[in-house]
Amino acid sequence: MHRFSYHGTLLACFLCSFLHAQTTMFPYQNPTLSPHERAVDLCGRLTLDEKVTLMEHESHAIERLGIPEFNWWNEALHGVGRNGLATVFPITMGLAATWNDSLVYRCFDAVSTEARAKNNAARRDGHSRIYEGVSFWTPNINIFRDPRWGRGQETYGEDPYLTSRMGLAVVRGLQGAGDADRYQKLLACAKHFAVHSGPEWSRHQMNVDDVPLRDLWETYLPAFKVLVEEGNVAEIMCAYQRLDGEPCCGNNRLLQQILRQEWGFRGLVTSDCWAVNDFWQDGRHDFSPSKVAAVSHAVRSGTDLECGVSYRTLAEGVREGRVSEAVIDTSLIRLLTARFRVGDFDDESLVKWKRIGMDVVDCAAHRQLALDAARQSIVLLQNRNDILPLRPEQNVLVIGQNAVDSTMQWGNYNGFPSHTETIAAAIEKRTKGQMALCDFPLVQTPEQAAQGLPIPMEHLILPDSSWVVIFVGGISPRLEGEEMKVDFPGFRGGDRTDIELPAVQREVLKRLHEAGCKIVFVNCSGSAVALEPETESCDAIVQAWYGGQSGGTAVAEVLFGDYNPSGKLPVTFYRNTAQLPDYEDYHMRGRTYRYMKETPLWPFGFGLSYSRFRLSKPRWKDGKLSVTVKNRGRRDGDEVVQVYVRLVGEADGPVRALRGFRRVSVPAGKSVRVEIPLGEHEFEWWNPKTNTMGRVAGEYEVQVGTSSRAEDLQTLRVRR
Repeated sequence: MHRFSYHGTLLACFLCSFLHAQTTMFPYQNPTLSPHERAVDLCGRLTLDEKVTLMEHESHAIERLGIPEFNWWNEALHGVGRNGLATVFPITMGLAATWNDSLVYRCFDAVSTEARAKNNAARRDGHSRIYEGVSFWTPNINIFRDPRWGRGQETYGEDPYLTSRMGLAVVRGLQGAGDADRYQKLLACAKHFAVHSGPEWSRHQMNVDDVPLRDLWETYLPAFKVLVEEGNVAEIMCAYQRLDGEPCCGNNRLLQQILRQEWGFRGLVTSDCWAVNDFWQDGRHDFSPSKVAAVSHAVRSGTDLECGVSYRTLAEGVREGRVSEAVIDTSLIRLLTARFRVGDFDDESLVKWKRIGMDVVDCAAHRQLALDAARQSIVLLQNRNDILPLRPEQNVLVIGQNAVDSTMQWGNYNGFPSHTETIAAAIEKRTKGQMALCDFPLVQTPEQAAQGLPIPMEHLILPDSSWVVIFVGGISPRLEGEEMKVDFPGFRGGDRTDIELPAVQREVLKRLHEAGCKIVFVNCSGSAVALEPETESCDAIVQAWYGGQSGGTAVAEVLFGDYNPSGKLPVTFYRNTAQLPDYEDYHMRGRTYRYMKETPLWPFGFGLSYSRFRLSKPRWKDGKLSVTVKNRGRRDGDEVVQVYVRLVGEADGPVRALRGFRRVSVPAGKSVRVEIPLGEHEFEWWNPKTNTMGRVAGEYEVQVGTSSRAEDLQTLRVRR
């Protein structure tokens, strides 16, 4: 008995029509062969000069073999980026604050659907330019070790485990399950490999050395390992800086020994943009004597694709004996395999992703998903005397430039939504009382600061004590980001030199407090801001991040109680800049909740709710931890159960390390039982005797609670 699948029938029909159209089919044109088999055959039909043209991010068409143009450079940090209309989700730091990896998967499944639609439209128009392709340089899974790094907003926070789970959700959402496991939806890319998190101003010259092996393997590498071994991520992007003297894009230890030999990575490695130029250009790494030497070294080390134009000199490197054509072939076969895997050469009758139309872009379902994500991302940090939620009839004075700035909410590497409601506009819709608005800049130049406050204080005097001030402040993606030119105190090259709230905002909040005002402070930022004085001057503090196209709506819903806040911090909020170690020091000592000895302002994993939750005594049985979560409030709400592990008796290890979490919805007055399995991977630990990560036998503390703070945790001991 023979069984025929729909996919097999389509394939047979395609082959019949193809064979009628031409007398000879080369193996690379045969969609029944594996992507690797097709790539090997096609590589063997190319000249050396043709091969190297396919190893730059802008790969031109080779008409004699029917190879279409292909651009490897596309962005989807939190929505399809830089290519017109798209659904814009909260920045990835906000997505991490949801502690909801299933939601993140759904977001990036929507992103990949819109991405395919845009690529299909471009192909029909006869081109595939930058930001139009199916290779996406996402996610950024670098560990956010220091809140001064302006690109930290692109990451999933400071914890290796949380970053791993979120990164895995992103990769699965982007790459898809495939069409009968034959074609991937997109190519995802984990970046930046490795040990990379600023500073922006020195990344082209910086050498990161003397990183303890424990920090390397237990902090900086785990997320990459998970995305390679569990996520089958298609691409890895190597970083700009040097690690132990070798540029990351020419680092044999990283790209060969660890990535390919130890982890078994079979995908492709791409350079960060123009990173190979840093090998040889004056004033940068001073690593290679010439361009030809640099590109030859990069390919020999395992960088298969260049974002840039220097690889066109590879043929010269072959002729000079600096790199063999066999090495070129190895890299090119990886690139061609990836292209065959996404159906780049095949008819849309075989590749269902090629049949997605533009009607999915900015569709109602995706807009709702963006709103759900924005709601779940918001973290309630302080709520003195339960000032929140506000009553619908509340009179409010809304202050701050971020209240009326819609594009601030888009973050960086963004797309362009059809509509973004500002926080002020969303508040105005929800209050049945009066609303007044007062706008002023977020930061001041030294010259402006010398002139005093940007607005006279008499303009901030409230009509009576029934009014509440909603101060929407923080910073902006125009101040923090990748290699930016920003000339304001506290900022340098896209990074921050301190993490305090800008002085002009701190002064206004102080004066409002002294005048007896009730203040709700909404902080918009890509990461932690030091808000210790604001805990005194403000009654409530809400962390809103850059919330995407629906961020304003979500903030207003939280303020007026239409949504019960449930976000949790994916980073530590330090008390002040003085609590931070040297920014350029990559040791983890004193950094993040895992190694910090001092008490932060708000700990990793922290977040309040309008409900009151209580966790029962946890139980451990058969490798599973179970606990009951009771909602003692009068509102339905979500809580995040967090599980931390510590090896008992170890002096040099982390204070505790996240190894499990579960977001759970609990109706008012009800209880929900939660089970979280902890397997061998969750008990992987650094073994100083073998200098490896693995199972370390011993007694462990398993701590369960609602944040990483000791008083929020219950502890039991297990032997592994």
